[in-house]
Amino acid sequence: MVSYIVKRVLAAIFTLLVIMSVTFFLMNAIPGSPFLTEKSTPEQIARANAKYGLDQPLIVQLGNYIKSYLKGDLGTSLKMQEGTSVNEIIFGQGKFALSIRLGLTALAIAIAVGIPLGCIAAYHRGSRLDGFLRVMTTVGVAIPSFVLATLLLVCFAVKLKVLPVNSGNLPDFKSMVLPVLSLSFYYVCYVAKLMRTSMLDAINQDYMRTAKAKGVRTRWLVLKHALRNSLIPVVTYLGPVTAGIITGSFVVESTFSVPGLGKYFVQCVINRDYPIIMATTVVLSALVIIMNLVVDIAYKIVDPRITLTAKED
Repeated sequence: MVSYIVKRVLAAIFTLLVIMSVTFFLMNAIPGSPFLTEKSTPEQIARANAKYGLDQPLIVQLGNYIKSYLKGDLGTSLKMQEGTSVNEIIFGQGKFALSIRLGLTALAIAIAVGIPLGCIAAYHRGSRLDGFLRVMTTVGVAIPSFVLATLLLVCFAVKLKVLPVNSGNLPDFKSMVLPVLSLSFYYVCYVAKLMRTSMLDAINQDYMRTAKAKGVRTRWLVLKHALRNSLIPVVTYLGPVTAGIITGSFVVESTFSVPGLGKYFVQCVINRDYPIIMATTVVLSALVIIMNLVVDIAYKIVDPRITLTAKED
């Protein structure tokens, strides 16, 4: 186990370096400058490039980024909040914490609702209830998040006026309802569909027939045996999804005016604020890598027969 984790950590570091390099060169491949405006002159742009080291060769700039990241310094904003530390923008101003709060709540709902729905559909397979759940989850997966967010906003905030239009910093429960529903609905439906398929596959296994032949009750079979063995595909899916949902959804955050990391990241891309783009990409990539490692370890908990060694990947 230890050697496996060490191997994955080393691979994660190499992966982050590759991601940083690719992101850096892609950003600089786009023509123009973050300091280019209608009123800026070539001399002003040249002075700004020299101030932030953007006039140096690209390989030197990349090396400076890597060195500063190793020291824990994510750089300084060039445009969005000029002169402000990126560490302060992402972690100190609450943008990342806000996205985490919204994302973890949506993820918890996706797990707490999606898994039971999938089990219920599998247990009552072929019934009207199963048919209704299949239709509902299919529609839920097909509906784009911006459509659902707009419908919820118009219905509950504009027409019924029972929930706030602007959620802001999510100060209370009411302000969280619409963003969380919009963000979690797709994942609830997808987890339910995945769980139903996996559960049906487990129910048809030989060990389930043997247990049933020994007189074990169907409900106990589903809860004790089928459920545990059906969780592996769901756990695999939840790994990268957790990282993505935590860093925030631009559509949901924009619709409900939530100043999270997802909304801010897109604004930085539009304004070509290189340090913030780099930092946000690295944070998201690190989360994906960490969650994949957590998923691999969770396999061992869900199914003790799985072994993790340095030779396995």
